[in-house]
Formats: sequence, structure tokens, C-alpha cells
Amino acid sequence: MRLRFHPRLVDSLPHYSRQDFFHDLGAGLTVGVVALPLAMAFAIASGVKPEQGLITAIVAGFLISALGGSSVQIGGPAGAFIVIVYGIVERYGLTNLLIATVLAGVLLFAMGALRLGALVRYMPVTIVIGFTNGIAVLIAVSQLRDLLGLQITKMPGDFFSQLHMLGSHLDSFNPYALAVGLVCLGGLFLWPRIFQPGGPLPAQVLEGVTLRTASRMPGPIVALITLTAAVHWLHLPVETIGSRFGGIPQGLPSLALPPFSWDSAKQLFIPTLTIALLGAVESLLCARVADNLIDSPRHDPNQELMAQGIANIVSPVFGGLPATGTIARTVTNVRAGARTPVAGIVHALTLLGIVLVAAPLAEYVPLAALAGILLFVAWNMGEWHEFARLRHFSPQYRTILVGTFLLTVILDLTVAVEVGLVLACVFFIYRMGTLFRLEPHPRSTAEVKIVRLYGSLFFGAVDGLEPLARDLPPGTQVLVLEGHRLISMDTSGLDALAQLHRTLTRQGVRLMLCDFNEQPRSLIHRSGFEVLLGGENMVPDLDTVERMTQRGA
Repeated sequence: MRLRFHPRLVDSLPHYSRQDFFHDLGAGLTVGVVALPLAMAFAIASGVKPEQGLITAIVAGFLISALGGSSVQIGGPAGAFIVIVYGIVERYGLTNLLIATVLAGVLLFAMGALRLGALVRYMPVTIVIGFTNGIAVLIAVSQLRDLLGLQITKMPGDFFSQLHMLGSHLDSFNPYALAVGLVCLGGLFLWPRIFQPGGPLPAQVLEGVTLRTASRMPGPIVALITLTAAVHWLHLPVETIGSRFGGIPQGLPSLALPPFSWDSAKQLFIPTLTIALLGAVESLLCARVADNLIDSPRHDPNQELMAQGIANIVSPVFGGLPATGTIARTVTNVRAGARTPVAGIVHALTLLGIVLVAAPLAEYVPLAALAGILLFVAWNMGEWHEFARLRHFSPQYRTILVGTFLLTVILDLTVAVEVGLVLACVFFIYRMGTLFRLEPHPRSTAEVKIVRLYGSLFFGAVDGLEPLARDLPPGTQVLVLEGHRLISMDTSGLDALAQLHRTLTRQGVRLMLCDFNEQPRSLIHRSGFEVLLGGENMVPDLDTVERMTQRGA
């Protein structure tokens, strides 16, 4: 199989116009500004330094746009990775996180090179909803420390330990931090509604140029700037990036390959698999969302996975975190007018420019404001309405969704997805098994019993054939299985047919197979069962059965 590496950018540039550039430039600048507070907040929530989130957004964001298979997808650090990264850092350390990210990048590239992108998209929606809501809850809980201003040196990784730690440090509650965080959270909810028709502002005010310009300002940036200024000028006693991390250095760090050893790699198998799986699912889900928002060719899932792999291999070399496609920034990119991957490249360069010029100002950013931004992200990330709709769906659907959600919160994402997939497979097998059924045919006679087969005869449905030989009425000489409505059959189903044939032979009853579809008929022929049964007992229709039985053939 020949490797096909063909970034979407290559298709975009030959017909690229001046108008396209200005649309992409505006979109890239907008989404770059939006990504600034999110990148820092995601890094801090993940238990690492804020500059590592910015590095990830710059390096991985550039590579995902330049090499990816989507026209408008924006890559970078994602909220879905917060819980995963925090757990890996706490258990294995930062160096091993970088190694696991590189290994996950290799795995992602291999998945794309082997053209497994389409398979990743077959993840059941119940599992995706379950772990997405679970991650949203964990993100919200992880931000309560900074929202309440609690004096906790390091938060534990698991859910119940975090709750215990928060409860045991409530005596250090800081009302100023809570006020900053709630103002930030409330402002993010209200900001887009202020400028809507029918909102609090009169129509004549909304027509002003200044107001129209303000309405285009991203809410997180407005919150970050105003609250940082308020905390600094009012000298509010709240923790900032500077007080905890000492600020953000200007420029990108130098290249530094993480030390690699085979022993470490073996220990990091589960973290590597988790990063790769979550990165693949998130990026392809994001790309599908983007496809529905733009009038452009649909994304190439395999090219997207290869780009994600390269980004996750290169990002840790600069000290960056795992990266994937991000739905919020991608939607912002589309709404800002992006047309090609150039917008994503501009977004990364915008962040680089901000880091080079304004990095020292980040030390004044209050952590409570970043907590408010992340709580807003967690709220928008979760599909909470799905819980209200559960009563409309089957018990199997409810079990998978709620089970995946609880396991994500209580244990971890890997266990949740594994158990969710097992449950989904078990329930699918059960449903498919119930679809297989046998029905007596009205053309049956005292000597010739005709039975119609419906559905799929596979390992989950073979029990349905067992009663046939036992329940034959006395005097039956021929059993005909009419398979026009039998969609498919596997080797277990074939083995059940062979067992039925042996049982009927001992009883002196002839077995005939009538009007089987191509797939079951091909399996019967290739396996040699047709020879054992006798070619004359494979008949095309019931008229042939009647002629053969009437003349005693």
C-alpha cells in the first residue's frame, strides 16, 4: 500500500486569491487572540506551566494547519486533554508525558498512513457523549481550587481525592478570587447576548461603529484584559500567573529531545494509547463539525491523523503538550471567515507574535479569571441535554452513556472507553441476534417443511437453528431453509448449518437450501459444505423444490 501524504494546503494554494488571504488573515488574527487565554488556562489546569500551552498552540497549531486534511480546523491544546495530562504528570512526571506524547504522535501517524481514519469515526456516539461530559465535570472540579482561592499546593489526580482535598482546605477560601471568577464566568455568558437584537442595548446604540467593533471582540479576551486590569489597579489579594509561575518567558524554548528509554516506553503504553485515541477521536469529530459549517471539500481523515501525529511528535521537542483539533477555536475560525488552512497558520503566527512582544504582561493575569474561562469551556463542552433525553432511548443506550460518564469521572478515560466499547459490542451482538428469526412458510406440506430465515446467521444467533430438528412434525421427509431474506452468515452460522445437517441425516430427513443470497452461498461453496450437502440440495427457488420432491429427486 503506497503512502499518500497530501495536505489540504497543497490544494488550496494554486487558486489562492487576494480576497482569500484577507479573509484568512482576519480569521487567523481573531482565533489567535481567542486561543491565547485558552492555551494558558489549559496548561495550568493540566499541572504544567502556562507557556507550555502557548508553545503547543504555536507549534502544533502551525503543523496541523499546514499539513492537515481539513480546510479550517484549528489544532492545539484541548480541554479534553486536561484530565489526561494532569494524571500522567502526577503519576509519571513531565518528562514521561513528553515521551508518551511523542509515542502517541508516532501511533497517530501510523493510523493515518494505514488509512484507519474512517475506523476511528465509527466510535459510538454514546461513548463520545459519555466521556465528553465526564471530562467536562472533571475540568470543572479541577478549577474549584483557583475559583475559591484555596491554598492547595498540588491537587491529586482522582475525582474523590480532589473533592476531599477541596473540602479540607475550605478554611483558606478567598472571597476576592471567587468574585473575580464569578464575574468572569457571568461575563462570558452575557457578552454575546449584550449585542443581540432584543438584548439590553437599544437598537440605535447597536448601530454604532464602536459597538459593532466591540461585539466582534472574543469574550475570553475581554474578560482577561478587564479583570487583569481590575486586579492590578485595585491591588486585590488574588493569585496570579506571576505569583505562581513567575511569568512567561519571551520567545520559544530551545530544542530539547526528551530522554528516551525502552523501559520507560513500556510503562507508558496506556498513557500513549489514551493520548492517541483521544487525539484521533477529538480531531476527526472536530473536522466533521467543520465540514458541516463550510462549503469546501470534506476533510481527509487519514491526512488529518498523519498531521496530528507529526504535530504531537514535534510539539514535545519544544516542551509542548498533546495537541488535537479543537471545536471551539475551529468554529470561531469558520465564523470569522476562514477559507483555507492559511487561517490556522496565521493563528499560530499571531500567538507567536504575542509571546514575543507581550509575554511579560501575562504575569498579572489572575488565576481565578482563567478558572472562570475554563468553567465556561467545561459548560459548553458538555452535552448536558443528553441526560434529559435518556428516557426516550433504550436501556442499552442509557447504560453505555451513563456508564461511560461515571467511569470517566470515577476511574479514567481509558477504562471508560474500553468498557463502553465492550458494552456497545455486547449490546450490538444481542440486538443483531434478536433480529434473526425463523418463520414457517405457507407452502409447507406434511412431508416437506419450509422455513424462512430472516436477518443474519452469526455466532450470536446460532441458537435459533437448534430447535428445528427437534420440533419437526412426524412424517417430515424434507426440511427446506428459504434464505432470500438471510442477509449474511459467518462461520459459526455455517457450523450450525452443518450440525443441523448431521442431526437431520441421523433422523432420515433431507436438508435443502433454497434461494440463498450471494454472501451465504459463497461461504457455503468455499467451505466445502456444498459438497457435503450435495449440490442438488442447493436450489434457486421453491418451485424447483416442489418439482424435485414431487418426482422424488
